[in-house]
Amino acid sequence: MVELAYRQLPEGRLCDAISETWSCLPDAIQLLTPCTVGNGWLRIVETGRFALLIYDKETGRGARAALDPGRLADRPAVKTWALKLKPKPEQDEGEILTEILQAETRLYQVEMVKVNQSSLVKKKEIFTCRTCGESFRGDHGGQCGYCAGENSFYEVLLDG
Repeated sequence: MVELAYRQLPEGRLCDAISETWSCLPDAIQLLTPCTVGNGWLRIVETGRFALLIYDKETGRGARAALDPGRLADRPAVKTWALKLKPKPEQDEGEILTEILQAETRLYQVEMVKVNQSSLVKKKEIFTCRTCGESFRGDHGGQCGYCAGENSFYEVLLDG
C-alpha cells in the first residue's frame, strides 16, 4: 500500500503521510518512507479505515491507498486476517503473507487526492512554560498543556 501511494508522487518531492488507523499502517509508513511520527511528517487521523495518504508537503496533492474488501474474495487467508473473521491464533500467518505477495497491489484501491490546506500543519514553535519551566511545543507561549490542565494524564508523587 505504501509503495503504491508513494510512487504516484513526482520524484524528488518532499512528502508527508497520514495513516487512517493506529494499527499496522503507521509502522509500514515509517519503515518505507522518510515520514515518521517523530519528525512530524506522519500523522495519524483515526477514521478506523485501513487506508493511508502520501502527499506533497507544499501542494497537498498525493495519493490515497486503501484495502478494498471487494477484492478479497479469492484471498481467503487475507480476508480472514483483514476482517478479523477468526482469532489471530487460528490464522495461518504464512498463508496470509503468501496471498499478500501473490496479490501484489491488486488488493488495494488508489485515488488521487488533495489534502485540505488547513490540514497542512506547520511546525509549532518551542516555548518555556511559565509555570513549570519545561520546554514545550505550541502555537503560543504561556503554559504547557500539562500545567494548563489540558493533558493531565499523570500526577507527580511527592512521597517517591
